[in-house]
Amino acid sequence: MDLVGYPQHAGGLGNVATVLSDLSESIEPDALAQVARLSPIPWAQRLGYLLDLVNAHAKTPALADYVKHVAKEITPLATGGGTENAKRDPRWKLLVNVAVEPEL
Repeated sequence: MDLVGYPQHAGGLGNVATVLSDLSESIEPDALAQVARLSPIPWAQRLGYLLDLVNAHAKTPALADYVKHVAKEITPLATGGGTENAKRDPRWKLLVNVAVEPEL
């Protein structure tokens, strides 16, 4: 969760996605949703999006359910970036305002 909360300290969102891809096998979906409750909601939104991006879809249902019920606002994927013409991801209530390229 901290990786998506502080991507600037983790080498950027592309590197965060790469690390998530590497860790995805060891992620427990229910534990992920529990940790999300202790973190800012935008972090859960970003984490879910990035896990889907690296094809870790099996890890995200509980997190997606949490986001569906608690996220009241659409948030940008990258903070500080523009949102004009950003694609919307309805599942994660996210504005995809940057291209993320993980090294898979």
